[in-house]
Amino acid sequence: MQYVCPMPKLDFDRITLGHGSGGKLTNILLQTGVFDLLSNPYLDEHHDGAILELQGPTAFTTDSFVVSPIFFPGGDIGELAVNGTVNDLAMCGAKAQYLSLSFIIEEGMLMTDFWQVLVSIKRACEIAGVQVVTGDTKVVERGKGDQIFINTTGVGQILPTAKISMNTVKEGDVIIVSDVIASHGIAIMSKREGLEFESDIESDTRPLNGVIEDLISKYGDSIHLLKDPTRGGLSSVLNEIARDSGLGIQLEEKNLPINEQVKAACEILGLDPLYVANEGIFIAIIPSNLAESVVEHLKTKVECRSASIIGRITNDHPKQVIIKSSIGGKRVVNMLVGQQLPRIC
Repeated sequence: MQYVCPMPKLDFDRITLGHGSGGKLTNILLQTGVFDLLSNPYLDEHHDGAILELQGPTAFTTDSFVVSPIFFPGGDIGELAVNGTVNDLAMCGAKAQYLSLSFIIEEGMLMTDFWQVLVSIKRACEIAGVQVVTGDTKVVERGKGDQIFINTTGVGQILPTAKISMNTVKEGDVIIVSDVIASHGIAIMSKREGLEFESDIESDTRPLNGVIEDLISKYGDSIHLLKDPTRGGLSSVLNEIARDSGLGIQLEEKNLPINEQVKAACEILGLDPLYVANEGIFIAIIPSNLAESVVEHLKTKVECRSASIIGRITNDHPKQVIIKSSIGGKRVVNMLVGQQLPRIC
């Protein structure tokens, strides 16, 4: 079903420096746009901040989004900003509740584009069950931005049975990835490079909080660690785990779930899918005796239809990630060095 929020009638069709001045134009932009569209009791107070009631252990995260292009197959920067922050909280074992939202807008951005971003934010918040409770808007001169940058901060309460910690990772644990890898980065890169395939490659941006809450509800503290492999892809987040835990990681290339179109695109672009960004998948590290149960449970979720056991934690080769190829050879998978894909999240 199409999500429709008609844009209000305005006397301007582009963002100007005056919209960041704090005066009348700023108030028109915020009142007829942000405040009306994202209205809730917290935001409606129009405080300089938000007054929240929190009880118990609380997770807190912040992130900035500078994706180019801002509209891409399967999503846009607004949806990405909400989902990315919600998912960071979920990886902490927290239920996302509140977001702050800050825009840095380039002078000259079309108001229709800004409105589309706002509508995507509203829709993503409703799907994830979170509220925008405070924020900020700034405008920079033409040429000093790239249409729009977004910063979001998220707050959520830790789920009662969650015990997500690097300290719980043990030798023998298995590593599960929730769905196909590399879709987000390739969707953006194919859009940027004008590549066409037999079927559309779309970003996997989506909220994962519902899946994670269900997973923790069922398995509790048996979920040792959760991570979302965004920038730097699967390889970078696995290297971080190996480094921080002091243990080794053994991967099985044949078990890595990847869409055939995405694999073909990676070959054309000369990219290793292990290093390509994702936005709607996660890895879970769990005891080996629960591996099959967790995978089968995840596969009942639409977001996790291709869930797979991709590796294990080992005492061999400490602080290194080793992958066994489909033909039996082994190689070291290092952390991403430099920049493989520009401006993807």
